[in-house]
Amino acid sequence: MPKPVALVTAPLRGEALERLREIAEVEFDPWIEYRPIKLMGPDDLAARIAELGATILVCEADFCSGPVFDQPLLVIGSTRGDPTNVDLAGATAAGIPVIHTPGRNADAVAEMTLALLFAVGRGVVNGDRDMRTGNVFGKTLPYQRYRAWQVAGQTAGIVGLGAVGRATKWRLEGLGMTVIASDPFAEDATYELDDLVAQADVVTMHAAVTPETTGLMGASQFAAMKPGSIYLNSARAGLHDTDALVEALTNGPLGGAGLDHVDGETLPEGHPLITLDNVVLTPHIGGATYNVEVNQTEMIVNDIERILHGEKPEHIANPEVLE
Repeated sequence: MPKPVALVTAPLRGEALERLREIAEVEFDPWIEYRPIKLMGPDDLAARIAELGATILVCEADFCSGPVFDQPLLVIGSTRGDPTNVDLAGATAAGIPVIHTPGRNADAVAEMTLALLFAVGRGVVNGDRDMRTGNVFGKTLPYQRYRAWQVAGQTAGIVGLGAVGRATKWRLEGLGMTVIASDPFAEDATYELDDLVAQADVVTMHAAVTPETTGLMGASQFAAMKPGSIYLNSARAGLHDTDALVEALTNGPLGGAGLDHVDGETLPEGHPLITLDNVVLTPHIGGATYNVEVNQTEMIVNDIERILHGEKPEHIANPEVLE
């Protein structure tokens, strides 16, 4: 039998990519290698699938809907924890299984959380700026303005104890912190949110954004935090009320915040978060590691192999199509 053809527009990497090439004719065209990036809409994506005669599609940023489902696809692989780039209802109606990669970036985002913790808590960004601008000595010495508490012995509160939350938990414990958690879906997360924020020296957000968690950290939660405490969010900005966060950073009790995400991915000129010295901002890069690409490749290829062998994939977003 001839090999199936796979159109891959997601960044794949490692040994599993070579396995995919053994079982399929692979057209490898990842969006991330283009400058500027190249993203396809449903019409262009469908045309490319038809041109290649592809029956396997692996994508990350291209949106799959409408005409894509008119193609004779055996499987769609989305290299995301939640396959938000795929019209899942449309794929299901067309009888196309959609596989995805939950937890692929857990370690990467956990590492980013620690980076933000130290960047905020130890003044790394501001100290770097002082060195580059020649503003090391002035009215105060560096030892005066950058004194801080070590994290060992402090309490960290994790909100959301999923894959990223658990990857963050053992890292914080390894730093000598006591870790408490709040998550209604995890039996070992035993704290209510209001109790957690009142006890923690560091609060770090790792919940999914849902109608129930949108704005979860509001004015009352920030006001209940300890004086000088640190707020971290390497998940999504939708988990907190930004105005309430700015107020808590400006007038207390927060000592600082580290954010890897803001609404709309950018901030307008003059936004308070840009002007505050006790805030470290990064442009949603927590999952931007080559290891994540290796992880998602392994997960996707394993499930493609299962589907080609008539077996149930491990990570499928619409299992009803298998019935």
